[in-house]
Amino acid sequence: MNARLTVIIVMFSLLWAGDSPAVQPDERLSDPTLEARARELSKNIRCLVCQNQSIDDSDAELARDLRILVRERLTAGDSNQQIFDFLVTRYGDFVLLKPPMKASTYALWFGPLVVFVLALAGLFVFFYRRMQANAAQPDVVALTSKERARLSALLDDNEKDRP
Repeated sequence: MNARLTVIIVMFSLLWAGDSPAVQPDERLSDPTLEARARELSKNIRCLVCQNQSIDDSDAELARDLRILVRERLTAGDSNQQIFDFLVTRYGDFVLLKPPMKASTYALWFGPLVVFVLALAGLFVFFYRRMQANAAQPDVVALTSKERARLSALLDDNEKDRP
């Protein structure tokens, strides 16, 4: 019983555990203002390995390299937009967690909605056909007393024939 309770407590504590940034101490900048900008930028850049995490949250080696690159660009004096433009030029719009709305990113923006609508349409067709099939079947009619008597006789004869 204690083991189960321990497992449950650990599971719930993991659910409430917040995201722990993957930024290593040797990556941090000595200037707190630049470090705050670097952290904000890192939260908006996608880890190209993990794909659903920002580079601020990812432990992947490429994410670490991108965090260092962002900090190098900041110390060189680049603006936030210049850093984003540099990364987009190098890796494409997918590197941004919130890619811009343009023709080449429509799939990123509208793809999930299209899949959802297609799934709803598929469910509608499935249930519509099921209702049509059920409507085509004849209604079940109760047995008449004569049919019940015949069925009872057959079942009784079947019981008598068993050893």
